[in-house]
Amino acid sequence: MRPGLRFAAVIFDMDGLVLDSEAGYFAAWQQAAAEMGYGLSREFCLSLSGSHGSAISQRLLTHCGTEFDLDNFYQLSNRLWRERVRQQGIPVKAGFFRLLQLIRQLQLPFCLATNSRRSDAEQCLAWAGLDAVFPKLISREDVPNPKPAADIFIKASAELGMHHSDCLVLEDSPIGIEAATAAACPCIFVPSVQPPDARASMQADLVLPDLAEVADFISAAFDHPL
Repeated sequence: MRPGLRFAAVIFDMDGLVLDSEAGYFAAWQQAAAEMGYGLSREFCLSLSGSHGSAISQRLLTHCGTEFDLDNFYQLSNRLWRERVRQQGIPVKAGFFRLLQLIRQLQLPFCLATNSRRSDAEQCLAWAGLDAVFPKLISREDVPNPKPAADIFIKASAELGMHHSDCLVLEDSPIGIEAATAAACPCIFVPSVQPPDARASMQADLVLPDLAEVADFISAAFDHPL
């Protein structure tokens, strides 16, 4: 394996990393806000990538004003988003199945660790056809503090029976990279927003453009041809 980046297990983020779901969330948020008489720019929505629910709520109130009806916004955006995914499903990010095949061939333990609620994560995986893929799922309800705190990755490592320093984290958001760094996990940044965040790029052990490139890296690291 390449010196400087050693690992024996893999921890996946979900939204933006495995699932191409964030564009759907953002479209629903923008439509819901517009129907309520507010505007949410693409840049504002992108800045929420990887955030947990309470952080998103606070940002919305700061952006739109304290009179902004969060309950109505979430009900409306959730309905709009669900209508979209029932019709279209949720796309899986390019390279995921190739990477999954390699990880299984190498017999590396792996799991999913997400800031989403468990029920939401399970539903999204089902809509994407991945409901039977991950042996373990760690959600924000399983830990005291969500990302960017280290808790989710510490918990995920323990669930895999590994020390966190032996678990490679794959993340697409700066918040996820911050959490992986706080947990002292080796991590690869696969940015879902371009240009990549400069701070996250510095924090990560490696920055790669997609999961196919991650598969190539792991294949070379273990000297295992794809």
